[in-house]
Amino acid sequence: MSETAPTPLPPTERWRAFAYLGGLIILVSLADPNGGLMDIPVSFLLKNKLHLEASEVARFRLVAAIPLYLSFVFGLLRDTWNPFGIKDRGLLAIFGATGAVLYLTFAFIPISYGSLLAAMVLLTMASLFVASAQNGLTSTLGQQHAMSGQVSAVWNIFTSIPGVLALVLGGSLSQRLEAEHTDAAARILFLVGAASMGAIFIYSALRPRSVFDNVHLEHGTTFTPLKDLKRVARHWPAYCSLTIWLLWNFAPGSTTPLQFYLQNTLHASDADWGVWNAIFAASFIPTYMIFGFLCRHVPLKRLLFWGTIVAIPQYIPLLFAPSIRDAFVAAAAMGLMGGMATAAYLALIIRSCPHGLQGTTLMMSGGLYYVSSRFGDVLGTHLYEMRGGFYLCAVLTTLCYALILAVLRLVPRDYVDSPDGEAPPVSLA
Repeated sequence: MSETAPTPLPPTERWRAFAYLGGLIILVSLADPNGGLMDIPVSFLLKNKLHLEASEVARFRLVAAIPLYLSFVFGLLRDTWNPFGIKDRGLLAIFGATGAVLYLTFAFIPISYGSLLAAMVLLTMASLFVASAQNGLTSTLGQQHAMSGQVSAVWNIFTSIPGVLALVLGGSLSQRLEAEHTDAAARILFLVGAASMGAIFIYSALRPRSVFDNVHLEHGTTFTPLKDLKRVARHWPAYCSLTIWLLWNFAPGSTTPLQFYLQNTLHASDADWGVWNAIFAASFIPTYMIFGFLCRHVPLKRLLFWGTIVAIPQYIPLLFAPSIRDAFVAAAAMGLMGGMATAAYLALIIRSCPHGLQGTTLMMSGGLYYVSSRFGDVLGTHLYEMRGGFYLCAVLTTLCYALILAVLRLVPRDYVDSPDGEAPPVSLA
């Protein structure tokens, strides 16, 4: 294992690396069965074709996400496995092909609750290997070259672009699939997923020097999972950043209750639900871009604090939206309020990765995202159905965000006192 002081990249090299990472992030986002083009149509398959109630949809999501709760395992394998001697490109090749085959297989299997659940679990496992390669490579570049904030901005922007397109197309596709038989509707979705995974397999053949010549090996060749997990467990900065991430993504009511609230109370269509999510996601992008500029001139601690202050009341505008058109306006405001915080929290996670375990830490954050969001969704659905409706969900979300301010005080100052370009410490824990 080697430790090298972070060194800033020349601007040309940096932008070429960002371009490659942007293309990879877009493909991984589109192929993700829990996002991309799949998420909204699957939710409407459950709701409209299989006729599940809100609580049943939330429970399906909870069970289907089991591999996501163990995301750190896939990150640990990424950090310690070097397939074909080309590490991340090898993972992209193997599991891009595997994912494409799985999508094609399930495209021609009759759809039912059980088959859809099996498809989501297996496809999620393949996508996690792909995501671990992208996450590990991206965070390693950010940490090794003192550009965690810029990498966070690029990461979030290029995740949002396909997300916005997928949300618009996903809602429209779901509405068009209403006229299709359940099996035919599912087949179309899975064939789209197969094409996305196939594109990742093709992308793995690329090897730009600006990326792979600027990443040095940090982990030894010996497989020592228990020792590596102990290093993560003893690394206090990772606890702080991951706790913040958990609170930020708990958000009871942001998924199933929000969908049912917009459709049942504000009378939104399937396409309207997709448009709402697209507006919400797109509105993060301007503040991601602002963060990408500010992070090179302002210490991360200031961006974390002010980003959190602005984000705390994020869900309040929706409470004053009496119609779906007003909800679209609220979605834009909510996205603008959340962008700075999201980018700052991801930059903090990248900075707080233990040396050589970037994939493990970033995939752990992914697992926490799904644990937090799925259980928050179940709680929010219960509150929506049994207690105070969507309003109580929004209030509880606001309180969770406010708790982040307390956790920020526990982050070691050395990790947040500098802007990009000034290397924070890289601890071996």
